[in-house]
Amino acid sequence: MTVKTAARMRLIQPFYVMALLARARELEAAGRSIIHMEIGEPDFVTPQPLIDAGIRALQDGRTHYTPAAGLWALREKIAGFYQTRYGITVEPERVVVTPGASAALQLVLAVLVNAGDQVLLADPGYPCNRNFVHLLNGEPVAVPVNAGSGYQPAPQQISEYWTDRTRALLVASPSNPTGTLLDDHTLREYHTITGRNGGSLIVDEIYHGLTYDGPAQTALAVSDDIFVINSFSKYFGMTGWRLGWLIAPREVIPDIEKLAQNLFLAAPTLAQYAALSAFDDEVIAILDARRDEFRSRRDYLLPALRDIGFGIPVAPAGAFYLYADCSRFTDDSYGFAERLLEEAGVAVTPGIDFGSNQPEQHVRFAYTTSLENLQEGMRRLAERPC
Repeated sequence: MTVKTAARMRLIQPFYVMALLARARELEAAGRSIIHMEIGEPDFVTPQPLIDAGIRALQDGRTHYTPAAGLWALREKIAGFYQTRYGITVEPERVVVTPGASAALQLVLAVLVNAGDQVLLADPGYPCNRNFVHLLNGEPVAVPVNAGSGYQPAPQQISEYWTDRTRALLVASPSNPTGTLLDDHTLREYHTITGRNGGSLIVDEIYHGLTYDGPAQTALAVSDDIFVINSFSKYFGMTGWRLGWLIAPREVIPDIEKLAQNLFLAAPTLAQYAALSAFDDEVIAILDARRDEFRSRRDYLLPALRDIGFGIPVAPAGAFYLYADCSRFTDDSYGFAERLLEEAGVAVTPGIDFGSNQPEQHVRFAYTTSLENLQEGMRRLAERPC
């Protein structure tokens, strides 16, 4: 029997880098040394105090469901974090704890998007976002960005791309794959444009905490009717614990809770109890030291790639990526990534994973490995040559 799948499945693309990662694992199993700069995950393990808190929760029998919106104590902790770090008052009632930031994004989009509605997204951008829109039978609209606008949509572009079917603008700061930040002025312009058109502004802030030229301000400083997404994965180093959060306008919280109940019941209980310790001073000190290490890696890798011949016109202010123009070497970034892996033992992500805006000319380098590994990777690329 042939299974007939939904039409939307033809629109949802896989991560092309996963094929490269699988090949990298094959080469490693055969004895090859591979420098991994393709994986968007911190190489540091979860800080020990959080691991200890998770173990205590397990030993104490904390193995049952929590409320759909999360442990009240964790919602209070997250709200308090916004007051401490940003000077912004957030009511705990507006905080929803989710199984990773991906679940938070799905909740927001499901609350806002009807079939046929449009969502504006930066191109290049995080690939799952457009697929989340497809999942709702909506239409993701790619807004091409470039170095001139800091790889973020210019407000004029938002006005130009907005139609009577547009429901939301989804942006990220810092962004993936480019690591660039949005300034307060641009966020305010986004908010004005979306509000004037009866739409919503969604801001992905999952790389907050990992900024290198000064702290980032949350979009909630602009208005409390903005949907803000964050995560315990990147800065807090809890990727495998699958825990994120959403801050939403108070009036939509009942609908979001209703969706959460139906989609996933609740975020992982052990992860929530562990995260109660995530904002402790000793944990923040560990995380900030790791941020400083990421900054050192960026400050090494950026000039090293430029010296080899990659074009990186805008230095990333956050996250842990460098989005590099490889057109000096190739007009096929996926084939180029394959060759780097096979010939140099260096794994990178091809631009095709991030959209349709000149993907063949770009690759992403993740500095989620040690400085020593990065130096070895650059030695291999310099000797190849690319």
